[in-house]
Amino acid sequence: MRALQMVDTKTQYVHIKDEVDQAVLDVMNSSAFINGPAVRDFAAQLATYLSVKHVIPCANGTDALQIALMALDLQPGDEVITPSFTYIATTEVIALLRLKPVFVEVDPQFFCMDPVALEKAITKKTRAIVPVHLYGHAAPMQEILAIAERFGIAVIEDNAQAIGCDYFFDNGQKKKTGTMGAIGCTSFYPSKNLGAFGDGGALFTNDDALAARIQMIANHGQSKRYYHDVVGCNSRLDTIQAAILNIKLKRLDQYNAARQAAADFYDRAFAECPSLITPQKASYCSHVYHQYTLRVTNGRRDALAEFLAARSIPSMIYYPVPGHRQKMFAAFQTEAGSLPVTDLLTEQVISLPIHTELDQEQLSCIVAGVLDFFKS
Repeated sequence: MRALQMVDTKTQYVHIKDEVDQAVLDVMNSSAFINGPAVRDFAAQLATYLSVKHVIPCANGTDALQIALMALDLQPGDEVITPSFTYIATTEVIALLRLKPVFVEVDPQFFCMDPVALEKAITKKTRAIVPVHLYGHAAPMQEILAIAERFGIAVIEDNAQAIGCDYFFDNGQKKKTGTMGAIGCTSFYPSKNLGAFGDGGALFTNDDALAARIQMIANHGQSKRYYHDVVGCNSRLDTIQAAILNIKLKRLDQYNAARQAAADFYDRAFAECPSLITPQKASYCSHVYHQYTLRVTNGRRDALAEFLAARSIPSMIYYPVPGHRQKMFAAFQTEAGSLPVTDLLTEQVISLPIHTELDQEQLSCIVAGVLDFFKS
């Protein structure tokens, strides 16, 4: 059996090695390392896949979030509502721009922003809402968008973990996550469902004016070379990474289907274990399982992680310290104990290996390890 890994990018590469190697050689031979044809082609292909008007590639997912906030021309002190239960990048950029992060609760079933908590958190200073499509599951966008429209607030979707996920509206309309708000952001970090062989990110929008502003901000604030209209940054997707992503984008649905099949295997195996809550899936979306995250309800989550590690079965805790308890946000938060669901999840969640290359033998080994722990 191959060694177990949380993400097996090497085996995935082996399956597409010839295409990737040739694509990289083509870039090397062209010497178009920055903003080469592959970058433009990837942006166009991804826009078609997502059915969105504009895709603006950038250097990484954190840059994408920062550029999105900059594009909305928010001012220091403006409030941005986001979940506390997410990776730090979502909230880090809010503080970096001297905005005020306002942390809200998540739904304990789906781990995504609670619309009721969102509406209660809105004040006269609220200027943006950043829902996170966490672990590959969509946030409840129909409710979030309705609240945002009622209060006239922009929505930026953090889609770093859910690219390819479908969202179904009550009227029958279907959209990809990341394409419903004013701006969507994603990451192409190697472990993501659509991962590069290095850093990368992108922003999505259907708004022509926002797209032009995003493009300008990502390029030193210039729309014409050496003429800088706004304060911007330097955030580009390398041509080599774009060439690799072009190859992998064609397989994204296949990759997500492999993750879904692995998740189904886990679900069936753990269905009768009373101490485990398997990941739930809402009727309003598909789930692309960037992570397969269990809840351990008997207080033995950390013991389970140690037990699995002793058997060379990897696991991870995403995330052990939520935003509202991070020292870096101490100046922004007044009530450290106001998010009980989030605090509970940080004590219960554990993620098992899930990726495109898991085989039956590996899955059976992981399942046996988990179940053996609860028999002990």
